Amino acid sequence: MPLRPAGKQILLSIFAPLLAATSLASAAAPWEEVTYNGNEYVTVRSIKTFYEFDSMVRRGNKIVLENKAVEMRLAVGGQDLWMNDIKFVFSYPIVIQGGRYLVSRIDLAKLVDPVLRPEYIRPAAPFTTVIVDPGHGGKDPGAVSSIGHEKDFALKVAKLLQAQLKKRGFNVVLTRETDKSLTLTQRVEIANRYRNAVFISLHFNSGGRGRAHGIETFTLSPVGFAYYGSGPKDPDFASKTGNNRDSENIALATAVHSTVVKGTARPDRGIRRARFSVLTGVRHPAILLEGGFLSHAHEARLIANPTYQNKLAFSIADAVVKYKMATEKMTRRP
Repeated sequence: MPLRPAGKQILLSIFAPLLAATSLASAAAPWEEVTYNGNEYVTVRSIKTFYEFDSMVRRGNKIVLENKAVEMRLAVGGQDLWMNDIKFVFSYPIVIQGGRYLVSRIDLAKLVDPVLRPEYIRPAAPFTTVIVDPGHGGKDPGAVSSIGHEKDFALKVAKLLQAQLKKRGFNVVLTRETDKSLTLTQRVEIANRYRNAVFISLHFNSGGRGRAHGIETFTLSPVGFAYYGSGPKDPDFASKTGNNRDSENIALATAVHSTVVKGTARPDRGIRRARFSVLTGVRHPAILLEGGFLSHAHEARLIANPTYQNKLAFSIADAVVKYKMATEKMTRRP
């Protein structure tokens, strides 16, 4: 994906009101490109120049890039990227070669650039419908805790979200409205019956030996990205239907994730990429939200609490409005 000349918006300024829009990226800025272990990388130094960061500070393995609108933090050997306290997860770690810090070019093109320069996202299709997919159901309980089942909490939040979205003027479709089983293929088929829509799959997490907690948001892995938590495999290089919406997916994820983390005051576990079946075939911008861990004692009690469920639904609905306003603004750009 080519990186293009300067723009004037950033998703972080749209979705985090404390920031002012800024002019980013110098059209004349040269890219320092490096091949490392067979993959293409660019130097952090050229990222600083291209996006017109005022400073680049290195402390040990930590790197901070900063200007008036954006603070970007990353670390050598790690895959976590923080932009204005919103966590994103790279598919490839930051590496160092010959004293130069390197970021995977595909991570730059498919994650950093759409967030910093959403004006180069292809004009997003206007939408009036939100398809809400409560995960699991019927014989599939999802994550199980002593407090309840994921399938039930997902449906409760989905119905609350449906009400909140209708208040905001959206048409809302639930892939299931009762405790029934749906295959992943059926969920995709339901979603693709509609035009002018976005898709949000609702889940609750489990794992981490009872210690993991917080919010995660997943988008479909772009072509060439490894499935989250694994190394690259041949299927990772096959394009899926959902990959036609890569940039819109990251925009929707940024809106929902940042708003939910703030609205629920839960820890930020990051925006991640995976090749979940429910995301691969959907034609619309699509994300999967994990609204907390049922395997974490405190968070499980929150998930079962109607106050938390309402906060989660309200935050997602607000985020959909932000995404709609942002993408419509991009579409109207001269």
